[in-house]
Amino acid sequence: MLELETVKIDKPSDLNFILGQSHFIKTVEDLYEALVNNVPGIKFGLAFAEASGACKIRSEGNDPALIHSALLSINPELGRARSKG
Repeated sequence: MLELETVKIDKPSDLNFILGQSHFIKTVEDLYEALVNNVPGIKFGLAFAEASGACKIRSEGNDPALIHSALLSINPELGRARSKG
């Protein structure tokens, strides 16, 4: 049975946000290439959570804070673990 869940995304009001779904493992690399090759000077972070197998989380980008923000939108526990260190 399909379940839909509402998730709150915390982000600054001046930040553009794209949420998508894909079935391809290479999505992170494809999105990175599309962004850097088509938007000069873009600063971004992206994260992708696999839906099967090991359910790995992949991330990419050119701004560490935005990459971290993207990761937190997938798994808020990452922020709690980081703040405990």
